[in-house]
Amino acid sequence: MKKSLLSAVALTAMVAFSGSAWADILVGVGGPLTGPNAAFGAQLQKGAEQAAADINAAGGINGEKIKIVLGDDVSDPKQGISVANKFVADGVKFVVGHFNSGVSIPASEVYAENGILEITPAATNPVFTERGLWNTFRTCGRDDQQGGIAGKYLADHYKDAKVAIIHDKTPYGQGLADETKKAANAAGVKEVIYEGVNVGDKDFSALIAKMKEAGVSVIYWGGLHTEAGLIIRQAADQGLKAKLVSGDGIVSNELASIAGDAVEGTLNTFGPDPTINPANKDLVAKFKAAGFNPEAYTLYSYAALQTIAAAAKDAGSLDAEAVAAAMKKGKFSTVLGELSFDEKGDPKLPGYVMYEWKKGPDGKYSYFQQTM
Repeated sequence: MKKSLLSAVALTAMVAFSGSAWADILVGVGGPLTGPNAAFGAQLQKGAEQAAADINAAGGINGEKIKIVLGDDVSDPKQGISVANKFVADGVKFVVGHFNSGVSIPASEVYAENGILEITPAATNPVFTERGLWNTFRTCGRDDQQGGIAGKYLADHYKDAKVAIIHDKTPYGQGLADETKKAANAAGVKEVIYEGVNVGDKDFSALIAKMKEAGVSVIYWGGLHTEAGLIIRQAADQGLKAKLVSGDGIVSNELASIAGDAVEGTLNTFGPDPTINPANKDLVAKFKAAGFNPEAYTLYSYAALQTIAAAAKDAGSLDAEAVAAAMKKGKFSTVLGELSFDEKGDPKLPGYVMYEWKKGPDGKYSYFQQTM
């Protein structure tokens, strides 16, 4: 009898301990925390961590505190699946991430099957939200929107130029290049070269020689900053005077470190810069005081967690499907402005704008929003 009583007491204690141990709301942040795209992973991580700290300081989500769980996918789809499965095992119910479309798309299927809501600050391939899944959201735009802006820009500013369209063969890079190509072609600009390269390539001399021979003066790049920086620098070294135009995959100040002075004049599309919004002045200062420059996707990540918290409050629930339903119905005040979503999970946000790389007041190269 005593043994049974002790077992019951022990069981009660275990249940109580288990309840307190799991009282935190686990939010996964998935992205390339190491590897060549770690700068972007840091943006997702720092944005979500600061949002969690600020939300917790204000009382948490429905009275419960957020705990961030990190998952390093190294921009690799297979590793992304491993991260997704780990999040499932950990008890994560919400994910901010991933960065790459090629990782976000397969990971989202694991999340959908296991009751996890995913909101990406960065994955722009339309397929991510086009499959009818209940759990896919993003705080960024889509490549069919971005490519349309880029294609029109090429037609408006470089209609008589010889254009090369180069991509990195990934869902993001090729997807963006193809959308840009479609829009440019429709506006009367036909590229003289369309070619794919491999992620991780270092030597682009053969491609640059081919572009020189074709008389290329504008390169549209679908891909990330790592290869873009090398193409810019090597083109300048080999005497190819061509302007590189790209998308939101090069929005890291690391591009200038790779490309050097040749980065000046490079153009890229991205959403309106939330760091220059006066309403975010104190938040930006908070990041910088902590030694982190909240560029590019940092505030998009912050907004992702803001939205989850607000939707959970609207739903009166921490159930991921209930939160997803609330996200599709509500309007949320975020660092990106008022944010709402369509039935697919795509945000209703201002369109893409163009940025130009040049030296800032500090004498360092960076990307600055320009008037279209």
